[in-house]
Amino acid sequence: MSKKNILIKTNILVCLIILAGFLLTAILSYRANYSSALENVEQITDLTSEGIYYQLSTIFTKPVNVSLTMANDSFLKNYLAKEAGCLEDDSYIEPLKEYLGAYQKKYGFDSVFLISTASGRYYNFQGLDRILTRDNPENVWYYAMLEDSEDYSLNVDNDEVVNANNDITIFVNCKIYDEKDNTIGIIGVGLRVDYLQTILREYQNDFDVNAYLINEQGMIEVSSEHSGYEHLNLFEENGLTDIRDELLDWKEEGTSKSLWSSGSAPSGKRAYVVARYIPEISWHLIVEQDPPSLIAKLRQQLYHTAVAIAAILLIILFVIGFVIGKFNKHILRLTQEKEEAFRKATEQLYDNIYELNITQNRAAGVSTQRYFESLGVPANTPYDKALRVIAEKQIKEEYREGYISMFSPENVMKNYRSNNTHLQYDFMISLDDSGYFWMRIDAYIYLCTEDHSIHMFTYRKNIDAEKRHELKTEKKIQTDEMTGLLNKTATRQHISAALTLNPEKKYAFFILDIDNFKQANDLHGHDFGDYVIIRFTDIMKSNFRTDDILGRIGGDEFVVFIPVNDMESTIAKAELLVSSLRQTCSYHSSSWNITSSIGIALYPDAGTDFDTLYKNADTALYESKRLGKNRYSFFRE
Repeated sequence: MSKKNILIKTNILVCLIILAGFLLTAILSYRANYSSALENVEQITDLTSEGIYYQLSTIFTKPVNVSLTMANDSFLKNYLAKEAGCLEDDSYIEPLKEYLGAYQKKYGFDSVFLISTASGRYYNFQGLDRILTRDNPENVWYYAMLEDSEDYSLNVDNDEVVNANNDITIFVNCKIYDEKDNTIGIIGVGLRVDYLQTILREYQNDFDVNAYLINEQGMIEVSSEHSGYEHLNLFEENGLTDIRDELLDWKEEGTSKSLWSSGSAPSGKRAYVVARYIPEISWHLIVEQDPPSLIAKLRQQLYHTAVAIAAILLIILFVIGFVIGKFNKHILRLTQEKEEAFRKATEQLYDNIYELNITQNRAAGVSTQRYFESLGVPANTPYDKALRVIAEKQIKEEYREGYISMFSPENVMKNYRSNNTHLQYDFMISLDDSGYFWMRIDAYIYLCTEDHSIHMFTYRKNIDAEKRHELKTEKKIQTDEMTGLLNKTATRQHISAALTLNPEKKYAFFILDIDNFKQANDLHGHDFGDYVIIRFTDIMKSNFRTDDILGRIGGDEFVVFIPVNDMESTIAKAELLVSSLRQTCSYHSSSWNITSSIGIALYPDAGTDFDTLYKNADTALYESKRLGKNRYSFFRE
């Protein structure tokens, strides 16, 4: 009896030990899987946000550029100016129909339209569709845009055009200006919302995330299920009001804002949210993933484990060796598979990965030390000195100081103390003599528990193709297609930036206007007029340096902004300009004499901002015109 009692006690003790072990293992496994699941949510959401962002940027760049191109087309402006005398002439509509139809056919837009501000006529590639009036609530967007100061805008609305079935559409609307900067029309293109919804729906189905395009007020413009036509607020609908301001204030181009909602909203919802700003359309891309369902699965798995433990305890004495051995092998295999999958995924995303010990100011790991030595850095060289060697030997000169400043031990520690554990820097690098290419470093800072030091992992990725495409697109948006000069918006931005950067310098603000340019178009046609503008621009460029600011702000009106030393040199430059631009322009069998009138405003005497300088230089231009043209005038109080 005593032996039986001993066996029972032994079995009970073994069962209690195993039970405690299983329970402890289950809890630890749950906590590990919980953390891993949250990391997985963050990684998937971040990568999905980046993929959607670049796809949408590509989609929206084309309609914006096409709309701006049509809005600045001199043929369209001049043809629209003739409308008043042709309202009863049906033949007037045909060229507009063909013009809009050509763009629709070439780019495949769902809508291409033109509205005349003089008549309210709404033209599209099918002809004259309707006439807009103020008393029609469907036309509120049109009259609101006329009163707005923006050159172009986007709105989501139903397409009222015949045969469009009132489909919900995203319209890109651009103002058309005449020579006096009066709005004479609005032109634009439209994309069906369901096309963008299909894209967002595919990401939602593939990665279990929700994606939204919202405006500055947080209203949903496009999602997989909604459009701006429904007037829904994302933050109120999804219980994300606690992070509303942080997301809407984020407008750094090309980067993202990632954070967890606190769950303090009335809905109690806690989600991981990534925000990106799309400047081409002034909308925010919001991608969120809601982890409660994933956490529920983990809890369910924990409950199943508890039931399994109870069942196992009934036969534990018979199968303990097998169960423990099987369990250990299973855990080991899963861990190895996960580590291998993570290693392969990381190698595919990045070119090189290096580790630094910031606290001890040295390389951490053999691969990092070998990299330093490959550049001629002696062994055991402090990291901050090795950083300067790398910058000197591999980094392009204009990016060296930024590179050193970003990844210096002092800056890394400063960011870590400020709870910022992610640093990113784009720069140009050369690994051999074949030239420089664009590289991005993503650095992650963390506390290493093994040596209680601050470590930093740096992930290098070749972004040359992506960066060059980004810069090319940016330049194209800012450039006047005919002349290669900056367009009006870009001219304002560059001059304002120069004034902000070097306010202590002296500058001259020139406005140049081709005298009697309308005569050239009337006598010899618009092709000849275009040639005159191109010839005028070429002569103008030859009189300035490459870093001077030259822009086309109207049909035959140009701006030049240059640093100057004194009044004498400015007068000399103005006289040279008037003389150089006094040319006979010959094109095929046509010939015409070019002269120019110039108005000049001096910074800071005639103004300290773009608008004041422009206004005063324009006043001086009119003075040149009044005095007989073919001359220059300075603005004087």
